Amino acid sequence: MTVAKILQSKGSGDVVTIDPEKTVADAASILSEKRIGSLVVSSDGETVTGILSERDIVREIGRRGPGCLAETVAEMMTKEIVTCTKDEKADLALAKMTKGRFRHMPVVDGDKMVGLITLGDVVKYRLEEVKMEKDALEGMIMGF
Repeated sequence: MTVAKILQSKGSGDVVTIDPEKTVADAASILSEKRIGSLVVSSDGETVTGILSERDIVREIGRRGPGCLAETVAEMMTKEIVTCTKDEKADLALAKMTKGRFRHMPVVDGDKMVGLITLGDVVKYRLEEVKMEKDALEGMIMGF
């Protein structure tokens, strides 16, 4: 299964982004309102500049206190972003996320972001794939 199949099954390809000059408090508000775990940092909605997750914010509040909420997103975001393409196999995307210990990965086509997948998305579709394989094997064994 490819990343494109995962994006297709998710429906809307809209990715929630935030401008790098917004505050971390603004980012926290959007995360809460949208009930999501991360924001792609982008000034144009297409180019990935960074990513800011709820974990990043909580970690920094724990380390430095609530004053860090006044910082810009650019100051707190993760700048070195691992991405994938729509043509990549889901297993490769899962391996990247597992190795990097992150849960959200932008999907790009060249320099343009075309979607976002989560660890949960990939695991869900991998489990569905395993179930289909199991059902097919059972059918072959049972003569269906």
